[in-house]
This record gives sequence, C-alpha cells and structure tokens, in this order.
Amino acid sequence: MRWKIPAGALIALAFLVPATPAAAQLESPGLNETCQTVEREVYEDIRKLVTIDLDAATDQEIRVLTAQILAAATGDSLPVLPDAIQDQLKGTPDELRAFLKTDVQKVWSVALRVTVVRTLTSAGPNVEAAAQKVLADAAIDIYLAYLNDGLYTARALDCASQPTPTPSATPSATPSATPTDVPTSTPSASLGASGGDGGGLPLTGANTATVASVGGALLLLGGVGYLVGRRRRSRFVA
Repeated sequence: MRWKIPAGALIALAFLVPATPAAAQLESPGLNETCQTVEREVYEDIRKLVTIDLDAATDQEIRVLTAQILAAATGDSLPVLPDAIQDQLKGTPDELRAFLKTDVQKVWSVALRVTVVRTLTSAGPNVEAAAQKVLADAAIDIYLAYLNDGLYTARALDCASQPTPTPSATPSATPSATPTDVPTSTPSASLGASGGDGGGLPLTGANTATVASVGGALLLLGGVGYLVGRRRRSRFVA
C-alpha cells in the first residue's frame, strides 16, 4: 500500500522535531551580486538531520525525517532535490527508506552543484575563479563551504577591486556670469587729462586742421569786409 500524505502536511510535521543547532546560528552579512550588503544565504547540511538509524527507524520516523529534509531543501531554494523527495513520498516506506540511505545525498549533491553554477551569473573574476575550482573538486563539503563562505569572500574581493565612482563634471548651480567676469567700463585716465581740469577731448589730427581752416577763412572774410567798408566810406566823404 502506497502512502499518500500531502507534502505540506509532512513539512508541518517536520517542525515538530527541533532544528539542529547549526541551522540556528546567525551569520554575518555579506555582499550580493551588485555589492550591496545583504543577509547571507546559509545552506543547511542535511546530513546533520539524519540522527536516527535508518534501518531500525519506524516508517513514521522515516517520513518525519524526509519531511525535515524537504523543508531544508525548500528553505534553501535548492533545485532538483525538493521534486525528487516529493516523488519518493508517493512510494512505499521501504522505497523511501532506500532513497534516504543511498540516493538522497546524490540528488542533493547535484542540487548544490547547480546552485554553485548559478553564482557564475554576472560574477567577477574572483568569484568565477573560486566557483570553477569548486566545480572541479565536486564534493558536497566543498560546495557547502563555497556557498556559505567562499562565495562571499570572493565577492568582497571583486567589489573592493571595482573603481571608486568619481563625481561627474556637472556645472555648478552658481550664476555663470559673476561681477568679476564682466569687464568694468571705467574711463581711461588719458581722456581729457592733457588740458588741465577741463575734462574735454583734445583736438588732434584731422579735427585740428578743419578748425584751423575755418578760422583762416573767417579771418580772410573779416579782412575783405573791412577793406570794402573803407572804400565805401572814402567815396562817400569825397
């Protein structure tokens, strides 16, 4: 007879068993892909949940343990593993027991590997180098060490190596034309200074010649007028 217990009920049942001390530890903040400070994602070691003898455990104990592992995998947002566990929960207690003894760690390892690969998206050089090294080693302990600590260490190095943004050269909000920028139109000290205190402009060049010509013409006309006047007066007396 196959057991058909909803996964939600099993997850609720899992919380009846106290969580392991490791899951309750508080981790220091880390940096995300955009170098913003965030709370670290701590991936639980599901091997520490197996505190019973799988061979001697009752069917109920096996299902409670399976529910705990499912809750941990779901809380860590792991791929592959939650679906695999839910499929096994549809089988018999013996099939579920065999899965926990032989296959759950294999599927979990695949889930952790996929999670490591996901960290390569928009990764800096230090994160990429650390992830590639972890993928080459291919071991659960190494996956967990990278996801819980190594990733944040490498990301901090990448963020620290980024150039510090400099302020853009934008114009200031002060007026563009200040009193010192506009030349003051002060009168030249040479204007009107040559003729004492009169303050007038000196007549030089073409202006002087014109005045002299007009003056000479007036003197000539005055002389002609004087001579004409004398002749008329002499004729009148004669």
